[in-house]
Amino acid sequence: MEKVWLKRYPATVPAEIDLGAYRSLVEVFEQSCQRFAARNAFVNMGYGMSYAELEQKSRAFAAYLQQDLGLEKGERVAIMLPNLLQYPVALFGVLRAGLVVVNVNPLYTPRELEHQLQDSGAKVILILANFAHVLAEVIGRTTVRQAIITEIGDLLPFWKAKVVNLVVRHVKKMVPDYSLPGAIGFNDALTLGGRRKLQPVAVEAEDLAFLQYTGGTTGLSKGAMLTHRNMLANMQQISVWVGSAIRDGEEIVVTALPLYHIFCLTVNCLCFIHHGGLNLLITNPRDIPLFVSEIRSWKFTVITGVNTLFNALVNNEKFNQLDFGSLRLSVGGGAAVQKVVAERWQALTGTPILEGYGLTEAAPVLCVNPVDIAGFTGSVGLPVPSTEIELRDEEGHEVAPGERGELCARGPQVMRGYWNRPEETARTLRDGWLLTGDVATVDEQGFFRIVDRKKDMILVSGFNVFPNEIEDVVIACEGVLEVACVGVPDEKSGEAVKVFVVLKPGVELSAEAILAHCRKNLTAYKMPRAVEFRDSLPKSNVGKILRRELR
Repeated sequence: MEKVWLKRYPATVPAEIDLGAYRSLVEVFEQSCQRFAARNAFVNMGYGMSYAELEQKSRAFAAYLQQDLGLEKGERVAIMLPNLLQYPVALFGVLRAGLVVVNVNPLYTPRELEHQLQDSGAKVILILANFAHVLAEVIGRTTVRQAIITEIGDLLPFWKAKVVNLVVRHVKKMVPDYSLPGAIGFNDALTLGGRRKLQPVAVEAEDLAFLQYTGGTTGLSKGAMLTHRNMLANMQQISVWVGSAIRDGEEIVVTALPLYHIFCLTVNCLCFIHHGGLNLLITNPRDIPLFVSEIRSWKFTVITGVNTLFNALVNNEKFNQLDFGSLRLSVGGGAAVQKVVAERWQALTGTPILEGYGLTEAAPVLCVNPVDIAGFTGSVGLPVPSTEIELRDEEGHEVAPGERGELCARGPQVMRGYWNRPEETARTLRDGWLLTGDVATVDEQGFFRIVDRKKDMILVSGFNVFPNEIEDVVIACEGVLEVACVGVPDEKSGEAVKVFVVLKPGVELSAEAILAHCRKNLTAYKMPRAVEFRDSLPKSNVGKILRRELR
């Protein structure tokens, strides 16, 4: 496809990025820590961590992993944390030791956690104490040989840390009992690492940086292999795209989406570390009143989110009273931004939401609206620099202009493949092209619009939910004969999970019993919100259940 979108690029955006500018994410991080040493890099719960402190603590963690645990270049370390100061310390510590980050959703059930740890071969896991009981159930069936436990307040000033951890554990009782013999505390690991000298590791662009797990059509999540080059490329692509709207060493970014999610990891963390930005970490964005109180005293300049977050904020009275005079950039991703939400947001804040499109396999950004748009476009924007996009039919041929086709992309941000999944990789990557499974159209200026999903993926608040996984769980419920899972519209989450169930003859089973079974095996966002019983399910002539008819 001819790159017609280049004619619509803002004058400050180049057609290509310089892939040789950096050798690794470690190089970018260390340069920023030196350049912006005195500036805060992250703030959480009212406490700020400077670039200099982040450098020191991440170095100590890297040395602990390297010297005390004896981990060698390329081995995997799982991080199972919400947005806390511990996350960036661990993230850059793992990378500086030449290791690979395995991001884990803290809300995983034991089944989900066991699969990801075992599949990745992670040797170490850093986990919040609140979720340690989940790890305790499965650690013996994984490759993990060292658990590192942290509590919410561990990196706050001494007395504040004591109070926060006391309240969380004993007043709010948010830390269930667990037994993990041999586990070490995060602060103890930092103390040990602080006594060691980190041995230099030659981290190169083609080395793996992340195993970023995403749902699979088989029902099991699979790890997208993202190299330092993949992440650097997307960081640079986003950086030059918004370059005219940001200023080095001055940005204050509201980071409400979890850093373990690829969107926030690349856009908020890596991009703004590169520019010396300050990330305001929101640990629990679902508590909107607390969220608003945490940001109200800051003259924030950038905010990222999903449609449901923007919608919740514009409907909050106290958020409506904030001063948005400093806000220059609002970015939406993870799920489609609704027109009414975008218009209300712009009317309130004075900035349009720059909607983008991407996937885990592309680190993640492929397209985004330019910074010079006047308002909501209804599109996911233009391809970012150094990115090719084609729309293809079922036979793999490029479709005519204006026609629908599967969006296929090629660029330096596209993953190496799936970890230990050669067949899945072959289905998704062909001749360097990523077959996204999403159906789109493109207009004469090069603006792409996603019109359908070829796959049956369901997007719940920006998180991918795959029907096969839900069906595998429901069918395991005693008395269920057949099940089909689809996504249905939902005002709060964009989409919600609905299951259609056929019971075995003579069996009586309530919807609540099915949901209770699901709660034991599924993360909250994957939970069905509705159960409909049927006598039969629509099928094709070969017996395949037709989800599209149920939808």
